[in-house]
Amino acid sequence: MFIEPNFRGERRGWIEVICGSMFSGKTEELIRRLKRVEIANLKAEIFKPAVDTRYDEVKIVSHDSNRINSTPIDNSQTILLLAQDVDVVGIDEAQFFDDQIADVCEKLAFNGMRVIVAGLDMDYQGKPFGQMPNLLAVADYITKLHAICVVCGNIANISYRKIKTGGQVLLGEKDIYEPRCRICAKLEDQENA
Repeated sequence: MFIEPNFRGERRGWIEVICGSMFSGKTEELIRRLKRVEIANLKAEIFKPAVDTRYDEVKIVSHDSNRINSTPIDNSQTILLLAQDVDVVGIDEAQFFDDQIADVCEKLAFNGMRVIVAGLDMDYQGKPFGQMPNLLAVADYITKLHAICVVCGNIANISYRKIKTGGQVLLGEKDIYEPRCRICAKLEDQENA
């Protein structure tokens, strides 16, 4: 249900996007912000794509094993149905959602909610991933996190895929991906070509 904003005496919502490569701490930061919401006694609903069952079918879990309860969903419109009368909406792995996710986030913000979204901004080839560019465009606040390149120790912004099979979406962890800077990722690809 979309409520036309009045902006006089009503609370104002906004969209925060946490992005970066795998192993950069996106989910960890999302969980940290959502736990602060709990401390403030604000009501929150947390969502993740149903396809992401790597660590847990229901909970959002960081690579460091921090976790928070969430609701797995198949499409972003479901968020509008389930996020009624809340102060904050958390969304993890936004790159896996459908092309309506940015519109959904804007509707939530117009309805006075704080929306915190985390996701990969680039795929394993360094290309924009899913709907993340659209979310970044409508975000009020953006936090870009970096991992550490496992080859040279510089900041890493590429989720380097160690195996050469699968399409753009291939769920995995350290067994399939590792953080690389753009130079080390490119050098490895050139050596394997």
